[in-house]
Amino acid sequence: MKPLAGEPMLMRMIQRVRAAAELSEVVVATTADVADTTIRQMCSQKNVPFVTGHATDLLSRHIEAGRIHKADVVVKIPSDCPLIDPRIIDRVLAFYRRSSSSFDFVSNLHPATYPDGNDVEVVPMNVLEIAHAEANQLHEREHTTPFIWDHPERFRVGNVTWETGLDYSMSHRMTVDYAEDYEFVRTVFESICGNEDAPFSLGDILRFLKQNPDVVRVNSHFAGVNWYRNNLSELRTITRRQTVVFEDD
Repeated sequence: MKPLAGEPMLMRMIQRVRAAAELSEVVVATTADVADTTIRQMCSQKNVPFVTGHATDLLSRHIEAGRIHKADVVVKIPSDCPLIDPRIIDRVLAFYRRSSSSFDFVSNLHPATYPDGNDVEVVPMNVLEIAHAEANQLHEREHTTPFIWDHPERFRVGNVTWETGLDYSMSHRMTVDYAEDYEFVRTVFESICGNEDAPFSLGDILRFLKQNPDVVRVNSHFAGVNWYRNNLSELRTITRRQTVVFEDD
């Protein structure tokens, strides 16, 4: 709920996600906790559909959103990615539409190549229902999709790589977990913020960062830090090379 150019960061992210042409509806899957009252109030005031659920069982929240809104496919986008490029959402979804008969799950994360903070995961509802019924480990419930992508022998996993051929997944951080991340995002957003109907692109961000290397250094010490680091012993398809173990606890 911290501000970005006069609006809550979550609302700015919703505006960017809504700019993706391939999506039919954008729903906030929040919790029923008192701490998230402001999120629910914002959604009501801004006419943003939302569902509520358990704080650490995000799989159940995504199922609830899909069921209520009668979705055929659920696209999971973490709410800590306010700089996400809607064009990347469209690219991943377009790939899924072209190849839905060949895959049970499509993302741009396995393996990741885009800068961290452009996460898109596409799951058909029937596959998500299987995960909801069978996933029983804490990390599978909390992170929604590991039960699917971490079992490639059971589910057909498709991936979209960055069309540039580059891999910035461990070197460029555009997600928000730490105070420095917010300062980075705030600086980027307020420096190059454009029309809400034509949001700036990942290319715009990278050009700005090339011209302003001091901004990159604001949160560069967290580059490569992600949730995998705390679950390496449980994950079958993730290696230590795909995360940075940062002592932040």
